[in-house]
Amino acid sequence: MQIGIIGAGNIGRTVAAHAVDNGHTVVVSNSRGPASLADLVETLGPNARAGTVAEAAAFGEIVLEAIPYGAYESLPADELAGTIVVSAANYYPERDGEIDLAGGTQTGLIADHLAESRVVKAFNTMYYETLREEARPDAPLKERLVLFLAGDDDEAKSTVSEFIEEIGFAPVDVGSLRDGAVMEPGSPIYNEPMTPAEARAALERLQE
Repeated sequence: MQIGIIGAGNIGRTVAAHAVDNGHTVVVSNSRGPASLADLVETLGPNARAGTVAEAAAFGEIVLEAIPYGAYESLPADELAGTIVVSAANYYPERDGEIDLAGGTQTGLIADHLAESRVVKAFNTMYYETLREEARPDAPLKERLVLFLAGDDDEAKSTVSEFIEEIGFAPVDVGSLRDGAVMEPGSPIYNEPMTPAEARAALERLQE
């Protein structure tokens, strides 16, 4: 599968590494341009290359956006139309400034900007070192750590879930993008490594 990465920080480069390790081809991009990614793509190997943000957006069957939340309007909506966009961005007001969510969720605002994309919230709840070190593709799903996801497009969520399983984690679907508010910073499930059974129990407690 072709995967675009927008944002080459800790999460972006970690997901890129998992993708190439599992036979996918990747175009990695950031706001500073392809030349700044030469060392990264050399490390990732022949299945990865650097590109512009627009090139990564146009390349990917799945595109991961892992940029600072405050920069979400820089995501190229035209190039991402019709594409599964995995949003890993988290809103931190102290970093991103005050942003009016208009009563919605953090990823909901991104989905409004990417109105023609198939937005799935995922890869935002796990610390990058855990994501990097704790992949267990040979373990049964019940023994793996969970990556939560949310979205309004069931087919897109299924594709993202398959990718999550492939790289060694267990997907747990929390529901719609609005339901994905439970994945935001400050939630009891945020940055808390857990198995699927533990995750489902935690979600049940949140619904009580």
